[in-house]
Amino acid sequence: MVKRSLQASSIGIQQAKKAFARKGWTQENLATEVNLKTRQPIWRFFSGQPIERLTFIQICEVLELDWREIASNPPAEFLAPEELAQATVLNIDALVRQVRSQRRDKIQDQCGILQLLDISHPVSIDDIYIDVNILEEIESLRSVDISNLQNLTPMQVDRIGVGEVSQAQIPGMQAVETYSKLRMLGKPGVGKTTFLQHLAIQCNRGEFAAHQVPIFISLRNFAEESIARGEFSLFNYIYQEFRASGISELSVIETLLSAGRVLLLLDGMDEILNQQSNAVLKEIRRFSDKYHKNQFVATCRTAAQKLRLRGFTDVEIAPFTQEQIIAFAQKWFVAFTKTNTEDGQAQSVEFIQKLDLPENWQFRQLLVTPLFLHLACWVFHGQDKFPTQRTDFYKQGLDLLLGKWDEARGIERDDIYRGFLLPQKIKLFSQIAAATFEEGQYFFEQRIVEQYIGDYIQNLTSIPMDADELQIESEAALKAIEAQHGLLAERARGIFSFSYLAFQEYFTARKIVASHNLQALEQALGGLVSHITDPHWREIFLLTATMLRSADGLVQLMKQQIDTLVAQDPYLQEFLTWASQKSRTLPTERKGATVRAFYLALSRNPRMASHFTLAASLDQGMFLDAALDNLLLECAIDYSQDFAHAHACGDALSNILGIVLDTGLHKSLQQLSDQFPNSQQTQERFQIWWETNYSVWAEQLKTTIISYRNINLHWQFSSEQQQVLQSYYDANQLLLDCLHSSCEVTPAIRQEIEATLLLSQKELEDREWQ
Repeated sequence: MVKRSLQASSIGIQQAKKAFARKGWTQENLATEVNLKTRQPIWRFFSGQPIERLTFIQICEVLELDWREIASNPPAEFLAPEELAQATVLNIDALVRQVRSQRRDKIQDQCGILQLLDISHPVSIDDIYIDVNILEEIESLRSVDISNLQNLTPMQVDRIGVGEVSQAQIPGMQAVETYSKLRMLGKPGVGKTTFLQHLAIQCNRGEFAAHQVPIFISLRNFAEESIARGEFSLFNYIYQEFRASGISELSVIETLLSAGRVLLLLDGMDEILNQQSNAVLKEIRRFSDKYHKNQFVATCRTAAQKLRLRGFTDVEIAPFTQEQIIAFAQKWFVAFTKTNTEDGQAQSVEFIQKLDLPENWQFRQLLVTPLFLHLACWVFHGQDKFPTQRTDFYKQGLDLLLGKWDEARGIERDDIYRGFLLPQKIKLFSQIAAATFEEGQYFFEQRIVEQYIGDYIQNLTSIPMDADELQIESEAALKAIEAQHGLLAERARGIFSFSYLAFQEYFTARKIVASHNLQALEQALGGLVSHITDPHWREIFLLTATMLRSADGLVQLMKQQIDTLVAQDPYLQEFLTWASQKSRTLPTERKGATVRAFYLALSRNPRMASHFTLAASLDQGMFLDAALDNLLLECAIDYSQDFAHAHACGDALSNILGIVLDTGLHKSLQQLSDQFPNSQQTQERFQIWWETNYSVWAEQLKTTIISYRNINLHWQFSSEQQQVLQSYYDANQLLLDCLHSSCEVTPAIRQEIEATLLLSQKELEDREWQ
């Protein structure tokens, strides 16, 4: 027989009084919270006298205490059937509190911890969770003309289809509060399951949906157990969950569901095997229709959204904003830095600072989901830097999407498009990436990518396939790739792309490197260098260089291709010869190519000198030339109406005199400085000097600088030559970046290339004869 009354132990009374004091209430306040008409049961509770069992449990619940720890000799059972019936009739709120109290530990154990990839111990969800935002419009359902997407820059590509371009975002919690039946869609690793776990924990604490009981169900587990039991019944599954928490009365579940007091969280619709999906979806539809007063939140990968649920509103989890990335990094490093909180915060600041560097913008494009952010934090935590070879990070990310992420969570997917092995998948993705990238397509129509998949499938068999059968196979493979791996994503209705541009670039480079023999590799590298002036191919060059066992052939081909850009233009050859001769007149320890690059930039755009000055301290001669060239540029502007600005030129000349070492140049510049009116003269006298003497003075200054320093020769380039020079300059910079990208290049070839950068054809030929 279940005891109908409970009384507090002496220790329990002390704990209860402390909790009561923290609330700052009177006994009348507490009686009101427990829905009592008199405070007498409260007085008896604190006096250690027996009171009605249900009231005892309610008092403990309101004081946020476990009634078993407060009661003297607490019984093992929960509520007697007749007590339960009385409770449900008298006070549904009290029943909710009791059930939540009974299931609190279960929910905390089920949802309160996360097992992060490659982390050996569980992590509290509170230590790592970041609130998510959602998009109320599903991007892949929009109708968009593909021509509107083809002219996007690489930095814009990844943002299409993830809401940053046009859609406003709202907090995930707001979406749950807005829609009673909600399905949260999202790509792999965006935090769908973690969001549901967070909802369960918040509800369990009474901080969200305090009037409801949270129930978290993994649909994968539900399907497996339903198969074993021979029935698909959410009610019976919930009953088994409640029994494990000591609640054995079916009427408890029925009462809560009928009153709309359940927050039902259904995780992983996409994780159900195909042969089970219809039965599971049918049961969800039936259950949500019958108990429609309750709150339902389900999760599913975006690509599996065609598994429709009547009455459910679909929304999509948005990628992390910059603020969310910073918040995640702060939490992550504090959680996993073993020393102290301050060290964790300091490392998170360093992480964000290095992530924001221009050379790491490719990383930033990937780190908009918790999965890839965790991977980046983990790598940075061990090395205090990002990988020098991005290919290593990309490979780790692809390993996650191609199986490791599912494997770590024990998820079994359906047979993957004709049972492809991992090497076959990679080869397929490489062929799709290379073919589309070669055509300049970041986005491609569904029929195009299905054609590539069909061609690959056909090549796997020596038996010709029927066209209709091949079309069905290709369409199914595309759906599987999108749903299971997320490598290809439907950006708008019928328009696909790789989920991240970085992966399309990686697979394109991998296709080049994986050429099956030396002749094929040489041909592939030749095709690559034909794109040396196309900025869209820059990352392909860098990735290919680091993936090759030896990059000697690639960098030599790049050097040859770069030199041909200017080989046929005599004027540009004269320009290169001048820069080379000028570089040899300076007593500098810098490499000749560095000095040549400086003068090429200075002559094409005098303002470039400031960039070199900021990048590194210049040698005295280079600094002087930059200052003199800038002075001539300023003096060439008519400042006759700006007295103060004109005198700034005179002041600049005086300052330059302090760094001139050549006696003849110093004397000539000093004479010109003496001729320039001092700032004490009136503006009227200065105006007279300007009108009568300035043009001669400025010409003498120019002649002097040209005579002594051989700069400011007024190279006159046509617009076409300007474009060629810019392409030539950028291509040389790309070649240098490849050499500095940890690629494998023999020292002799590296030295030869660096020594011959930015030389004219004649100088290159002369070196060959030496």
